[in-house]
Amino acid sequence: MPSSGRQALQGIKVADFSWSAAGPITTRYLAAHGAAVVRVESAGRPDVLRTSSPFKDGKPGVDRSGNFAILNANKYSISLNLKSPRGREVARKLIAWADIVAESFTPGVIERQGLGYDDIRKIKPDIIMLRTSNQGQTGSQAKQPGFGQHLVGLSGLSYYSGWPDRDPLGFGMAYTDVIAPRFAVAALIAALDYRRRTGKGQVLDVAQLETAIHFLAPQMLDYTVNGRIGNREGNRCPYACPHGVFPCRDEDTWCVIAVFTDAEWNSFKQMVNKPWAEDARFSTLLYRKKNEDELDRLISEWTINFTAKHLMELMQNAGVAAGVVQSPEDIINDPQLKLRDSFWVIKHKILGLVTHLGRPFILSKTPAQPRIPAPCLGEHTEYVCTKLLGMTDDEFVELVAAGAFD
Repeated sequence: MPSSGRQALQGIKVADFSWSAAGPITTRYLAAHGAAVVRVESAGRPDVLRTSSPFKDGKPGVDRSGNFAILNANKYSISLNLKSPRGREVARKLIAWADIVAESFTPGVIERQGLGYDDIRKIKPDIIMLRTSNQGQTGSQAKQPGFGQHLVGLSGLSYYSGWPDRDPLGFGMAYTDVIAPRFAVAALIAALDYRRRTGKGQVLDVAQLETAIHFLAPQMLDYTVNGRIGNREGNRCPYACPHGVFPCRDEDTWCVIAVFTDAEWNSFKQMVNKPWAEDARFSTLLYRKKNEDELDRLISEWTINFTAKHLMELMQNAGVAAGVVQSPEDIINDPQLKLRDSFWVIKHKILGLVTHLGRPFILSKTPAQPRIPAPCLGEHTEYVCTKLLGMTDDEFVELVAAGAFD
């Protein structure tokens, strides 16, 4: 299953024992840039994303999850029985083949399989191991299990999400699972460079909680410097007004408008061309903030007469920051995103044509590209064993008989 064209990480090999989102998203970036990534899975305990919606035709199944498919393109899948001695033997062969081993379990789980860092560096001394867990490998809370939804609260993100007079809001998703991979990929590239220069591997301890806290750097700085704990702002901003999401003509359509400077406010007033825009209550930022509820009400009564796209264009042409609140349908059909090849349509053997999030950045000489769809569970077990690990057909058949695979 060769790749087409030279890519930045072509030749890098990854044994991916991770599951759920944070680990697989990390290895997805590696795979998109040419790394050979082998997902180590289990039919007895499939990845939680394989059992999460949306499903093809609404029918659950380990090979029918769109959620799993979009996070695992360009990867192979081998289904191993790690409770079997022969299954662990195959896992060790895979580690000997790999440059990187990735796992995202609660600390201690991978050690019970005999595959902790101290174990695997005996197999391959220069191995790089990525360990991404909720709260890291050390500390009193390291072995506390959980998912990203819990970390959204622990990180403080929920504290700042919502309206000033209401309770904190969750994010409706495991948001930290999409934060941690950005840090993990950077750490892996640095580790690969270090190994290239020194010949030495290392273990990377990426605590998802700690990566998420970096997204609250201004609030943390405000507390440490000023002793001030901020509050939920809703859609508002302390140094801009108006700053919000305003209703438009069509049902459930919205446009964001943000005014930061006096020049922008003057442009906004001219565009609106309403008597209330000249009211002294709105003449300065401080006055507008004092009367923000009334200003938002008046703006909403005006914006409801426009389509979101038309309103955005009017504002932008006047030099005022504005943007349509896009639905998933809008995003998929966005001409700018299409022009930049932001989505890949890949044919999956069960799901059919699946639209994937493509490349978030473009390398001019070695752009990311799709090669193969996300694997069905254990789809490449024989291929991995015989082609990547160099086993003979007889050796593979013997392993099957011995219960190495599930």
